[in-house]
Amino acid sequence: MLKVNEILRVKGHTLYTGSPDMPVREAISSMSQLDIGSLVIMEHGQLVGMLTFREIINHLNRHDGQAGDFTVRSIMDDAPVSVTPNTDADEVQRLMLDKHARYIPVMDGPTLMGVISFYDMARAIVEAQQFENDMLKAYIRDWPTEDAGTSARKS
Repeated sequence: MLKVNEILRVKGHTLYTGSPDMPVREAISSMSQLDIGSLVIMEHGQLVGMLTFREIINHLNRHDGQAGDFTVRSIMDDAPVSVTPNTDADEVQRLMLDKHARYIPVMDGPTLMGVISFYDMARAIVEAQQFENDMLKAYIRDWPTEDAGTSARKS
């Protein structure tokens, strides 16, 4: 069974963080420049929220397309669902679908280990299926032929 820690090992542990007191316009600029869809919001070394394009779009919609003088704290998801490194990939998929979460922080106790995105999950699943397909093809290719089995019995 595929686990979150295996996905993080392949993905890497690069984290993009922001603070709750960061201006929304600065968060938008950072996310745009880094070409990322989320920021993990940290305060005093602790996860306090997630900021994704969903929260930003909702904020801009409520304020006529203007970021204004708001801080990240005022728009972030302050109770993001999280998983542990030992969580099964199937459980992550279920959580992402149930919670409409495209980004899920990975926590090992109080320590942030990384973020798993919907894209990371899709990629991991495709790679796991490809590996399984390759193994099955190799198994089938190496399957003993009828003649090999018959000649073995005659000996």
